[in-house]
Amino acid sequence: MAGPEPYLADPAELAVFLKIPADDLRLLAALRAATRRFRGAVRHPVSLVTEDTVHLDGSGRAVLQLPAAPIVQLGAVLVDGQPLEGVRAKRRAGVLLHPDGCWPDWAEITVTYDHGHDPVPEEAAEAVIDQARAIYRLDPAIQQITTGTESVSFAATAAVGITSQWQAAVEAHRLNRGDDA
Repeated sequence: MAGPEPYLADPAELAVFLKIPADDLRLLAALRAATRRFRGAVRHPVSLVTEDTVHLDGSGRAVLQLPAAPIVQLGAVLVDGQPLEGVRAKRRAGVLLHPDGCWPDWAEITVTYDHGHDPVPEEAAEAVIDQARAIYRLDPAIQQITTGTESVSFAATAAVGITSQWQAAVEAHRLNRGDDA
């Protein structure tokens, strides 16, 4: 399996905002952290992954939700090790439709497929850059600064919150919402 790219945004684009070289280790660490947060929030890699193989349990339903989308190319679909022909896919949603109506309950479904985006959607990359800028600027070791008679305190969790841009990008790309209730 060819895994996802390490970053959901271009380090050079972040470097322009921070006015430092794109290979700066702290910049790359902030971009990696923001990428991990975005992938965790949307519950899939977002960027292109080729020849990914997943093992799922049969659902007893007509549809089977794959763990990542969009589906770029559907490869083999096996039910308890036997090939299944005629499977249809809702590519953008990452859903497979069983040709006979229902995926068997108590069966192991193995799916090989390519999924994700190439290039990464602009709104996702922009949200990751915005988050990486905030992470880069945060120094968790500094909790309070005092100058003369003025004092300012920082909380690490408050300093790197989420923006409406981040929230909109996550909502646009998030999968498997059924466990939110």
